[in-house]
Amino acid sequence: MRSINRVSPSATGRLPLTVVAGLFLGFLAFQATAKNIGEPKLKSSSVLIVDQSDSSVLYSRNPDVAAPIASITKLMTALVVLDAKQPLDEPIQITDADRDLSKSSFSRLTVGTTLTRGDLMHLALMSSENRAAHALGNNYPGGMPAMVAAMNAKAKTLGMRNAHFVDPTGLSSQNVASPEDLSKLVIAASKNPTIREYSTDRNYAVRVHKHLVEFRNTDRLVANPTWNIIVQKTGYIAEAGKCLVMAAVIEGRSVVIVLLGRRRPARQDLDGKRLLPPLSSRDPLRLECPRASRSLRLKIRRASGRGQSAGRYFNPENGHPPFNPCNSQYHPN
Repeated sequence: MRSINRVSPSATGRLPLTVVAGLFLGFLAFQATAKNIGEPKLKSSSVLIVDQSDSSVLYSRNPDVAAPIASITKLMTALVVLDAKQPLDEPIQITDADRDLSKSSFSRLTVGTTLTRGDLMHLALMSSENRAAHALGNNYPGGMPAMVAAMNAKAKTLGMRNAHFVDPTGLSSQNVASPEDLSKLVIAASKNPTIREYSTDRNYAVRVHKHLVEFRNTDRLVANPTWNIIVQKTGYIAEAGKCLVMAAVIEGRSVVIVLLGRRRPARQDLDGKRLLPPLSSRDPLRLECPRASRSLRLKIRRASGRGQSAGRYFNPENGHPPFNPCNSQYHPN
């Protein structure tokens, strides 16, 4: 895969605010090479955005650096359980072993609650329910050790070279992977209809003892009508920060988005929202390049008004340099 833009971790804190729109426009709309257009306004420490149609990298930031992935782990948990072809209608009881996790985490699934394996997977993927994910591991053939071994074997099969798992919940900071690893996991998960359905469901109710308890999706973007999300998973522990992965279709184009390590503000979906305009826009005017010349913007606007492609201004075959709207060739000092 070819990386369009890669920025070192030390550089991210001092670059000017720009959006990734120019990169996508240059790559997607004009089919030219876009380089050095600056940083999108993302707070995530690691980012990878891949066009699934040709596996090309649209944007990357620390794509090969492994880090804690928190509840993104649960996508692997679901894959391994489904690979084992365990019946989803089999009842499973939440036990004391599912309560005594490595870190304190709130759960409305009290000890003694009995749900089907499918219900537990649904809650683990949609609402990031830790006891549900732990119960899936405890009831895997061979128990938790076999479950963890299967998760690491699956990672190796998928080519996740920097990934390592020690538990099915993601509460352990030893569950690590790079954005490149997670892009492969997301693509694999997106091919499974059960994971697609469960992870993108907005809400789901189950009976906990005598009460019907409703759970909601931890990803606010699934309720946003401007997003067509195929599969998604959120995650958070202190060591990982806020994490979000998804496969989505934007303007008819399938993309995989990996966002890791957002520290503040708390909502990781804010980074996701910032990606929608540049990914969906075909208009080069959606750039935050303060030096872009007024004459160039006017030419593009006039071309768009006549139904013409603005790509002719950036086509190397027509004698123009590759598309880079912040390049001095396109504007005066």
